[in-house]
Amino acid sequence: MKEPRPLIVRLFSWIWTLIVFCFRAIVVISLIFVGIAIWAGSRNQAPAIENNVALAVIPFGEISDQVANDQSRAFLRQFSDAKPDQTPLRTLVDAIEAAASDSRIPSIVVKLDDMAGAGLPQLEEIALALRHFRATGKPVYAYGDSYDQRQYFLASQADEISLDPYGAVLLEGFSVYTNYFKDALDKLGVEVNIFRVGEFKSAVEPYERNDMSAEARTANQAWLGDLWSLYGTAVGDARKLTPDAANRYVAGMSAGLEKHKGDLAAYALEAGLVTQIETQASFRKRMIERVGEDPQHGSFRQIDAASYYAAIQAEKAAGGSAQVAVVVVQGEIVDGEGDETSAGGDTIAGLLDDARREDAVKAVLLRVNSPGGSVFASEKIRRGVLALQAAGKPVIASMSTLAASGGYWVSMDADQIWAEPTTITGSIGIFGLIPTIAEPLNKLGVHTDGVGTTPLAGAFRIDRPLGPEIKTLFQLQIEKGYRNFIEGVAKGRELPVAQVDSIARGRVWSGKAAKELGLVDALGGFPEAEAAIAELAGLTPGSYQLNELQPDRDLFKQFFGDLFGARQSGFAALLDALPATGLTGSAKALGTAISRFDDPQRVYAYCFCTPQLGGR
Repeated sequence: MKEPRPLIVRLFSWIWTLIVFCFRAIVVISLIFVGIAIWAGSRNQAPAIENNVALAVIPFGEISDQVANDQSRAFLRQFSDAKPDQTPLRTLVDAIEAAASDSRIPSIVVKLDDMAGAGLPQLEEIALALRHFRATGKPVYAYGDSYDQRQYFLASQADEISLDPYGAVLLEGFSVYTNYFKDALDKLGVEVNIFRVGEFKSAVEPYERNDMSAEARTANQAWLGDLWSLYGTAVGDARKLTPDAANRYVAGMSAGLEKHKGDLAAYALEAGLVTQIETQASFRKRMIERVGEDPQHGSFRQIDAASYYAAIQAEKAAGGSAQVAVVVVQGEIVDGEGDETSAGGDTIAGLLDDARREDAVKAVLLRVNSPGGSVFASEKIRRGVLALQAAGKPVIASMSTLAASGGYWVSMDADQIWAEPTTITGSIGIFGLIPTIAEPLNKLGVHTDGVGTTPLAGAFRIDRPLGPEIKTLFQLQIEKGYRNFIEGVAKGRELPVAQVDSIARGRVWSGKAAKELGLVDALGGFPEAEAAIAELAGLTPGSYQLNELQPDRDLFKQFFGDLFGARQSGFAALLDALPATGLTGSAKALGTAISRFDDPQRVYAYCFCTPQLGGR
C-alpha cells in the first residue's frame, strides 16, 4: 500500500494546480480580447458598394431604438449560426434614405420573415423612408413566406408584394390583455398595499382585481382604436384601397377562406393585400433579371442594409466639429445603473451630464421608448434635461413606440416633444406598491416579532403588515408625487394645472390625441425631431454630426458583474421557498411582475400599456 503524501505536499499540489488553471484562463481570455480587437478593426473597413445592386432590407429580431455596442457579444456570435436578436432602427431608416439618392442602388428588396417585433411608430419611420425611396421612381419589392401584422405594415409600402403559395397575411387587430393576480395573492396570503392617484392609473389593477376596470377598458379601447384606424389608413393608402380595408379583411376572413377552400394566400390576393403568389425561387429569378446574378450566392446582386449603412458612413465626409448628442431612454426606468433591457436613472443622467460637459455637443435629442418605472430614477433624468437647458443646450424629446408615465416624466421639460400619431403616451399618474408577506411566512412556520423605539421603526418590513398610520403616510406621499407630476407638465407644456389634471389621472393617449391635448408639440419621427433640434441649435445640414451616447454594455463585464453581484429580493426568495403546488406557476409570474418595482421610495410612474400588435 502506498503511503499517503504529506499534507504540505498535497496542499502545494492543489495550489500549483490552481495557479496553472488561472494562468490558462488568463491566456484564453487574453486571446479572446485580442481576437475581438483584431475583428473590430477589420469591421471598420467598410464594404465597397458596387453599381446596380439591390438594397436588401432584412431585419432580424426586434427593431430597436438602441442596440448595445457590444463588440465582445458580436465577436462571439461569429462562431455560431445564431442570427442577431435586434436590428437598429436608425440603420434601416438611414440606409433607405441614403439609397434614395444613390445611383448605384436601383431598387430595394424587403424580406421580413425574421423580423420578430417592432412598435407601430418604429414601423412608420421605416415606411416613410420607403415612400421617400419610391418617390424617386425606384421600385420596392417585398417577399415573404408569410406576413404577420407588423411585417405586413412594411410590406404594404412595396410596389410589388409576393407571397409564398403556402403563406398568409395574418391581420387580427390590436389588443391589450393582462394577467390579474388578486385570487392568487389571496391564496398565497400576500397583501399588496396599493396607493395611487388617478382613476385611469391601471398599472396597479393586476394586484387588486381579477379583471379590467371600466375606466381602463374605456381608455384602452380609445387609444387602441386610434392605432388600428391609423394602421388601416396607412395600409389602405399604400395599396390604393379604402381605409377600412384591413378591418374588412379581418371581418371577411371566414367567408373568404370558405370561398377559397382554406387557401389564405388566395384570399390575400383577392383582397388586394398582395400582388402575386410565388415561391422564393421564382422571386429570386425575377430579381436576377433586374439586377443580375451573384454567382457566389446563387441569388440576385444585393447589399444588406447594415453593410450599406457602414459604407455610406465611411464615404461621408466629416460634417464639422459640432455635435448633436442622442441619448436613448429604452425599457423600464429603474433605479441605479440598469442593464440592456432597462434604462438606469444613474446611467442616463450620467450620459446627459457627459453631453452637458462636452463643448462640441450643441444640443441633445432624447429618444424615449419606455413605459416608465421608478419616479426617483425618472426625476434624475429630468434634472439632467434641465441642467442641459441651463447650460444653453436645447433638448428635444422624440417619442418612439411608448413614452408613457415615467417616459413622459423624463420628456415633459424638453424644449419640444415630438411623437408619431401611433405613439402611446400620457398615463400621467403615480402609484405606490408594497407587498407584505407576513401571512405566507406564518404558513411556513416563520413568525416575526420584536420591539422598536418609535411607531415607524421596523414598520416598513415586508414580513410585517402595514399599519394604518403607515398607509396614510404613503398615500400622502403619492398625492404629493402626483401634484409634482401635473405641475411639472403644466410648467413644461405651458398649460393650466387644472387642464393637465383633467387629461392626466393616469389616462393613456395615442400620439395623435396627445397632440390635440397639448401634451405633444408636433407629430413626426426621429428625422423630423433631428431637423427641429438642429434648427433650435442654429445648426445647418452638414455642419454637425449625430453622436449617439451609449453606456458600456460589454458582455464580459456583465458576465463577471452578474457572477459576483447577483442578488435576489426577499419576495422572490420566498416564492422560491414555497412548496410545489398548483400555485407555483402563478407565484413565479407574480414575482416577475412585482420584481420590476425597485424605486427606493416605492413610488412609481409606470404604464402597463404595450399593445399586442399580432404576430409572434
